[in-house]
Amino acid sequence: MVRALALSAALVAATPLIAKEGHEAVTTFTLDNGMDVVVVEDHRAPVVQHMVWYRAGSADEPVGSSGVAHFLEHLLFKGTDTLAPGEFSATVAANGGNDNAFTSYDYTAYYQRVAADRLELMMRMEADRMRNIRLSEEDIVTERDVILEERNQRTDNSPRALFGEQMSASQYLNHRYGVPIIGWRHEMETLDMEDALSFYQTHYAPNNAILVVTGDVEPDAVKELAEQYYGVIPANPELPERVRSQEPPQTAERRLTFKDARVSQPYVQRSYLAPERDPGEQEKAAALFLLAELLGGSTTSYLNEKLQFEQQMVVYAGAFYRGVSLDDTTFDLLVVPAQGVSLQEAEDAMDQAVADFITEGVNEEDLDRIKMQLRAAQTYARDNVDGIGNRYGRALTSGLTVEDVQAWPDILQAVTGDEIIAAAREVLQPEASVTGWLMRDDEVTQ
Repeated sequence: MVRALALSAALVAATPLIAKEGHEAVTTFTLDNGMDVVVVEDHRAPVVQHMVWYRAGSADEPVGSSGVAHFLEHLLFKGTDTLAPGEFSATVAANGGNDNAFTSYDYTAYYQRVAADRLELMMRMEADRMRNIRLSEEDIVTERDVILEERNQRTDNSPRALFGEQMSASQYLNHRYGVPIIGWRHEMETLDMEDALSFYQTHYAPNNAILVVTGDVEPDAVKELAEQYYGVIPANPELPERVRSQEPPQTAERRLTFKDARVSQPYVQRSYLAPERDPGEQEKAAALFLLAELLGGSTTSYLNEKLQFEQQMVVYAGAFYRGVSLDDTTFDLLVVPAQGVSLQEAEDAMDQAVADFITEGVNEEDLDRIKMQLRAAQTYARDNVDGIGNRYGRALTSGLTVEDVQAWPDILQAVTGDEIIAAAREVLQPEASVTGWLMRDDEVTQ
């Protein structure tokens, strides 16, 4: 479902969120122009990560312009009125830092990791390119060739990536999640200056952005700098509501076979349409997260124990759930058959193992072990400034709140075995699924 985009009612001027034991110290505020700011303090090292997240990803692109969000990400490293092309990254490097950007379905993010005393310089440059990029036709042609070559290398030369595109396109009947983030090649080839600037002028505005600063910083100092550099940028009064085409009821199981001579290891993949993490209602998502861990999260998970070690039908089994998403996501299963085992035999064994798991119920010792591992991972995650910024940025651009992020570990710990089985029964329904076989050209389908 499409969700409210506000961070939360707590986002008022310089409002500290009282950190529970085991959580980060977080301060949030909103600038007068609507830009949300999140500050996470960690004074153990004199470094800072400065990130600007836009609530605009590939799923927000106009129909027919797939790839423009990622295309624009590349173009933002060109010049502005005050910076020559390439000068942004060169300046970051000259100051001992590193920078990059990335695009996903629900967001585009830009970041720099530098010494704490260089934060003001990062803000000045990032605020500049928020509204002041200057592009030439040569920039458009050059970067269009770059993204097309990126597609060649990462997608067109990878049977697994091409197979994944077909799986997503089959899973989503109407939603933009069925379109690849990098774009369809035939549409990428037509992207032009107008496409890039239209997306930029619509979405790259402070009232559509979240600033996340993590590391050796003081919230009041961040607030002062943010007001100085970002606060003077006018909001976009015509920012469109973030409404997307939604999925109709899925009532038919779908199957596909993808053959490619370059396939070295055939496998079976199954995806199910699944609910995402919703603000204030993360319990079902938590159950699905733990279901994935129990079924196929490690070499000791249920599917691996049954299919790999006991039956020796597969050499790998995995289960995956991507809960941080603005709209409905997927729950995926994957099995790689052992030598001499057909794809059909591997699929049948996978289905039987999942059915057995649901019938038997959750092994409480396994669940307790996974919960203990999650508690340890939560502790270790606090040492990763990069990871903290990404965790909050991904969540907030996907409709969650700071409170949701901090509540998530406790919600996971509270999930029961019965809730996990109930979630499995609800989500693992054939009519909302796509089953794909990735195979070599010379293989038979039975």
